Amino acid sequence: MKYALVIFETDASRARIKADRDAHRAAYEAWIGKLAAAGKLAGGDALDTEQQGPVTVRTAEDGTVSVTDGPVHGGEETLGGWFLLEVTDHAEAIELARSFPTPETLELRPVLESA
Repeated sequence: MKYALVIFETDASRARIKADRDAHRAAYEAWIGKLAAAGKLAGGDALDTEQQGPVTVRTAEDGTVSVTDGPVHGGEETLGGWFLLEVTDHAEAIELARSFPTPETLELRPVLESA
């Protein structure tokens, strides 16, 4: 089964990462390497959270479209990226998330696999 491991950053987590980017990158790459070697990593991407902020596009029931600067949901946490995990069950997805080596918040979501 597949799970999306969604990464949310905060100003504080970005500051800790920037303070020692080399250590962050090494820990991150080691974690990714272990998942890939175990056949648990099915994909993923990081988002550029420093160069340009998010834009939200909403379409109302009447068809009007609004475009605003900022994330869909306001607050301190912003979407930083995601991984697609291939796991045997929900418990394994949680264990992999618990081993994430950097100071972001993670959300796990099962991926709907169509027939």
